[in-house]
Amino acid sequence: MNHIERFINTIERKPVDRPASWMGEPTEAALEGLFSYFGVSSITEMSLKLDDDVVTLEMPYHSPSADAIHMALDFSNHGKLDNEERTLGETGFFQGVEDPARVNDFDWPDPSKYIDPDLCRKLVDELPEDRARMAILWSSHFQDTNAAFGMEEAMMMMYDSPEMYHAVINRCTDFYMEANKIFYEAVADKIHAVLIGNDMGSQQGLMVSPELLHEFVTPSNIRLIEQAKSYGLKVIYHSCGAVADIIPDLIESGVDVVHPIQALAAGMEPQGLKDKFGDKVAFCGGVDAQNLLVNGTPEEVAEKVNELRSVFPTGLVISPSHEAILPDIPPANIEALLNAVKGK
Repeated sequence: MNHIERFINTIERKPVDRPASWMGEPTEAALEGLFSYFGVSSITEMSLKLDDDVVTLEMPYHSPSADAIHMALDFSNHGKLDNEERTLGETGFFQGVEDPARVNDFDWPDPSKYIDPDLCRKLVDELPEDRARMAILWSSHFQDTNAAFGMEEAMMMMYDSPEMYHAVINRCTDFYMEANKIFYEAVADKIHAVLIGNDMGSQQGLMVSPELLHEFVTPSNIRLIEQAKSYGLKVIYHSCGAVADIIPDLIESGVDVVHPIQALAAGMEPQGLKDKFGDKVAFCGGVDAQNLLVNGTPEEVAEKVNELRSVFPTGLVISPSHEAILPDIPPANIEALLNAVKGK
């Protein structure tokens, strides 16, 4: 079974020779140590050396204020914003605004000015053709809406001014629909899946009730998922935290894969997720990146992977429980994870 077949079969919960794997996304700070350990000079080289099933790219976006699509909406007026400096707790552009008619007071960027279809094609063409290609689009309409007000006020707006909250989240979604269309028109026939999502959970539970998420977030999720699927793509939906209570909503919205299984979050035990949802949706993650990958031994990492394989012989893309590989994770543990997936 080749890498692409394994990835698709895992997602579709069909028999596989082994579960598919995705090593995750190393952060900039982690690259030097990883490259030195594996004797490579790029993330793609590292993926190939580890014989991983998935290669990724993030949709390129370059504007005067942002060099990443997930920072395109600068509600705090930072100017050129570094990823490490972002916070949802700051005052946002729409703080104190309750009139939905003012939603266009913000200078919404035109994605067609900042997404180059030729660059999209170039970046996709640079990825190996024999791997499952996954584009990371984020499309984080919920997180952006929270930033638009400031998170504390945003939570209150759901109760005090729902029309205004709807107006902003719908306009955020419009931006991502426009951006994603440019990307899809350029490269959808050359990729297999997209990752979109919003962090809706904390370590112990959802940030707001499932009912509020269903009212305010799900309609936009459906729009984005249906758009991706109209191009024949699998949809991986990301949310950190304890999100078990919203998984039924994600399934109804058409999600193919829930990412990640955050191993230490409440209610995210792999066996429980398998028992409740394993016949309806696939998962990605499961190998704890909060403690195990940071402090455990390669042998302990391999033991966890073997446990996951026994729970999910298919239906789980085995991966760290957070997409980011931080510099505190020893490279030997990433190697142990990928080797154990293959039964080594």
